Amino acid sequence: MILLSDPRVAAVPSADDGEEFVDLRELPELRLDDRAADPAGAYARLRAGVVERLLAAQRALPGGMRLLVVEGYRPYRAQLAIFTGYRDELRRLHPDWSPERLHRETTKFVSPVEVAPHSTGGAVDLTLCTDEGVELDLGTAIDATPEESADACFTDAPTIVGTARRHRQIMVDALGGAGMVNYPTEWWHWSYGDRYWALITGAPHTRYGPVDLATARSIPVPAER
Repeated sequence: MILLSDPRVAAVPSADDGEEFVDLRELPELRLDDRAADPAGAYARLRAGVVERLLAAQRALPGGMRLLVVEGYRPYRAQLAIFTGYRDELRRLHPDWSPERLHRETTKFVSPVEVAPHSTGGAVDLTLCTDEGVELDLGTAIDATPEESADACFTDAPTIVGTARRHRQIMVDALGGAGMVNYPTEWWHWSYGDRYWALITGAPHTRYGPVDLATARSIPVPAER
């Protein structure tokens, strides 16, 4: 299991091909949940190449299932707040941990800001739902931490069986088949074009680097073809 704290992730050369952002609020083909909504609408933005792959993955799902997107782009400050908040929580729970272990365990749930996939617009948190928008059982809630779930949030957690296991495999087949990669400690987190994707797939550099969304123009995306 490669964590985002692994030096090999940070060592991937960062490049940005300038691909535009898409606002999912203007794209009815994908369902968008508002639990992570922010005033600026950052949560609904993703790179166009990611959106194309999500549409391809959705077409590969069994009948009656759809993707439900929860969060896309995440600004630097929001990422830093989540990272430091979880790190501080773990420090309180495990005062005996070394700084190195504390950092490593924190990155099982939150990426360090310097390599954060969400801040590139290349990462998405999502789950499965019915055509009517009813969420399906994936074994844990989105954003369940390793601490509170006893590692059941890990994509291949052996404690997840039955229907939830089948649903996770459906996601793996559909999203992996569309060219996205999963962060193995979070069944809901998938990315394309970022440093983690580049390391896992052997790409020489990223397609997307971190951006300030205030300077990134959003564009509509064509309907499914």
